[in-house]
Amino acid sequence: MKQLKIKAILLATALSIGSVSCKKIFDVPPKDQLDISQMYRDVYDADAAIVGLYGKFQLLAEQYIVLNELRADMMNYTINANQHLRQMSTHSVTPGNPYASPRPFYELIINCNDVLKNFNIMRRDKKLDEAEYDQRYSDVGALRSFLYLQLGIHYGDIPYVTSALENVDAIKDQKNFPRVPFDALLDSLINFTEALPSKAEYPTGSTLNISVDGYPTNKWFINKKVLLGDLHLWKGNYVKSATWYREVMETATVGSPGGAYYQMYKLGWDSNNDNDHYISYSRAGDATSLVWNTGWRVTFEQAMNTEGFRREWIWALPFDNKFKPGNPFVKLFSPIGGDYLIKPSQAAIDMWANEQQRPATTTGAAGLPYDARGLLSWQNVGGQPVVMKYLYNYLSWQTQQPFNLLQRDSKWFLFRQTHLHLRFSEAANRAGKHRLAWGLMNQGIGHAYGAPSGVTDMTNYQNSLAEPYPFNFDARNSGSNGVPYFRADWYRNNGIRARANVVNTTVPAADSLMTIETDLIKETALEDGFEGTRWPDLLRVALRRNDPSFLADKIYAKLQKDGVADAGAVRAKLMNKANWYLPFDL
Repeated sequence: MKQLKIKAILLATALSIGSVSCKKIFDVPPKDQLDISQMYRDVYDADAAIVGLYGKFQLLAEQYIVLNELRADMMNYTINANQHLRQMSTHSVTPGNPYASPRPFYELIINCNDVLKNFNIMRRDKKLDEAEYDQRYSDVGALRSFLYLQLGIHYGDIPYVTSALENVDAIKDQKNFPRVPFDALLDSLINFTEALPSKAEYPTGSTLNISVDGYPTNKWFINKKVLLGDLHLWKGNYVKSATWYREVMETATVGSPGGAYYQMYKLGWDSNNDNDHYISYSRAGDATSLVWNTGWRVTFEQAMNTEGFRREWIWALPFDNKFKPGNPFVKLFSPIGGDYLIKPSQAAIDMWANEQQRPATTTGAAGLPYDARGLLSWQNVGGQPVVMKYLYNYLSWQTQQPFNLLQRDSKWFLFRQTHLHLRFSEAANRAGKHRLAWGLMNQGIGHAYGAPSGVTDMTNYQNSLAEPYPFNFDARNSGSNGVPYFRADWYRNNGIRARANVVNTTVPAADSLMTIETDLIKETALEDGFEGTRWPDLLRVALRRNDPSFLADKIYAKLQKDGVADAGAVRAKLMNKANWYLPFDL
């Protein structure tokens, strides 16, 4: 490409003002396009190109949520929605539907290809040293692989283009760019991403890993190890998938033990309520005393520079009212100041309502008959069900009114530690490690491998050390008076359902693999609902099991419960795998 569009986005202005040492990185001329002669002169220009790519990536946030959630069973359209959103929810897309277009993805992919080509030239001409090149080339390459994975999920067979092109329309030539089957695409993505020279985050203190105006920039950039875990999970390489996920789970297992060492990406407890993201009550068993100002809900409200956010989120991008692009989530979800186009489905609401909370620890009384994560994921605002996860920096959870109509801050949540644990568990379960997968989903490793009653020596319990890597976890905790004394790296791991204060799932003696897998996909909905994982999760398992009903039944239930006509016809359509994919129309 002769020019790469770089918009004033992703807090570039804040970064250039807020950090003198980094000023040159983001000191981009205030115009829409940069001529090639003004680019790729040094590492700062390389960084500006990367920021520009991620800024354009932010423009995909609305389409990403529509594709990954509205097509599935946890979101539905409102009475305000136009025909395009209604088509996405009912799998009746017609030509010209902008939400179904692959074009925005390919426009960014072509930009990535252009940047990768120029990074190679910069390396050749010594404008980037080896470390600078490795980090930046790998970041852009991984972002491109992520985009292609999304295209494969939603369109099936697609062109795989790795060359820099003048215009996206060139891809329409199927002689030069034939469509690649999804399974073959996964092979290409795995081979390319595995070969990237760097899998690590940008080093602390480097030009792309700083914190300015409360935004830690390292959270903006894709985690390459998570991506590789996902690619191998889709391909069915379960041990390899779990290996990459395990590396991310151990991110903080360095240096001296402390809060982050035991908690970050390990789903562990911490003594600081701002870091603990638990469902809790100030009075046991009293529904009116659900804690809102700390715990699980603040996961979605916390500032990105807080320790609690840092330990929970692996990949997230900010929408700040002071900078472009504007926050798309107020338009999609809010009935106040927004268009209120998408709402929680009744099927999603019922899913949370049909869970059971844990017994009260003080009285032993039965727990409340619902999953409180539902109450914190959506609320009734003016009598209308509203997705709240993206609105907590805009609407007050107490008054349900905007803090300021003109300040529409939010975050695009892309990956957090619960995604990580559930996908690791999915891979572990398929690799035959059912007990470990069950433990991580429920009450933690130590509980899953607990000692018999009366045993005080934990040497041979509370661990899976008999398993090979990446399934060998040490969660031993001997207690304050235990002999021998243990405080192993994973001793604080409490499991996803324990953190959410819901009872453990049960596993029948037969078919534990299928039962655990079904429970894991449901748990991802309960824990990570509305965060852009639902359609991929349903599709991945339906493909793996060769069972269209796994997907079709859930879409049918959504439409039927929400009173959408022809729900049965939609189910019948989705029983044909060819109809799982959108029409590929550039």
